[in-house]
Amino acid sequence: MNTQSCIVFECWLDGEGGLSSDKNSPQNRDRPRWIHMDYSIGNAEAELVALGLDPHISESLVRIDTRPRTVTTGEGVFIALRGVNSNPGSNPEDMVSLRMWIERGRLITVRQRRIFSVQDVRATLDNNIGPYDIPSLVIAIVERLADRISDFVDAIESHLEEHEADVELGGKAHIRRQVSLLRRQTAVVRRFLAPQRDALDNLFRHSGGILNEDQAYSIREQSDRITRYVEDLDLIRERALVIQEELLNQIAQEQNARMYVLAVVTAIFLPITFITGMFGMNVAGLPGTDQAASFWLLCGVMLTISVGVLAIFRIRRWI
Repeated sequence: MNTQSCIVFECWLDGEGGLSSDKNSPQNRDRPRWIHMDYSIGNAEAELVALGLDPHISESLVRIDTRPRTVTTGEGVFIALRGVNSNPGSNPEDMVSLRMWIERGRLITVRQRRIFSVQDVRATLDNNIGPYDIPSLVIAIVERLADRISDFVDAIESHLEEHEADVELGGKAHIRRQVSLLRRQTAVVRRFLAPQRDALDNLFRHSGGILNEDQAYSIREQSDRITRYVEDLDLIRERALVIQEELLNQIAQEQNARMYVLAVVTAIFLPITFITGMFGMNVAGLPGTDQAASFWLLCGVMLTISVGVLAIFRIRRWI
């Protein structure tokens, strides 16, 4: 039986940018409380219910698969977000889920895989330069998530610019594979960013009881940032499609050039092949079989025909 606690850490904000982890400290009774949990360890749902959460909210916080969304209740706000997967050996586009339950004096964050954005915020608190209250803590986490998404989008744009510069050079098969990978990454990330934009917008609109006007405006700014990233990903997808079309056009042009050369060679040698085939028949009555100059005469005729075909091609500017 697994007795490991599902609580990754629990701390209280001291109101000065730092934190306290002492559960027995009398000062922490009235301080904002942050609980970070891993729902894959132990019975996280029962732990959430024991913390006083509604069973429906508890079930939403530990659901295996969920899309970004916001649900407002009389007790608080539930919001599910996605962040770039920065864990070693993982694909960045395999986005990790972060669920938050926001109350006036308490924030509960739930995850399955490690989220570096949460660790970034915890590090600021450890260094006494972190948030002062629950709303600013929520904003800090959302900003860190957006920062890492921004880095991911910038990296994709950088790779795409390199492929655009190299599209005229060799290694077309390699470029096609890389561009296809970028398109897949873009599609996966955009799938979650579009609803995440709506989730943050709903948090901005329906969190008046928890966020003040300035804090709600900060959430709105993060929603606008996600909107820009969605637009950037749409543009990246279109640019990647243009690169793929250009590569296909280059391949088609190369194939057409090769087929053109083959067609020219065929046009030159077709009459020669006809003559050699006809005079190569083993039947009686072929002219010139008894004359020594017939071979050279026939060679001259074939050469004249070849030169004539080339001259016609040059006159018509086919070559």
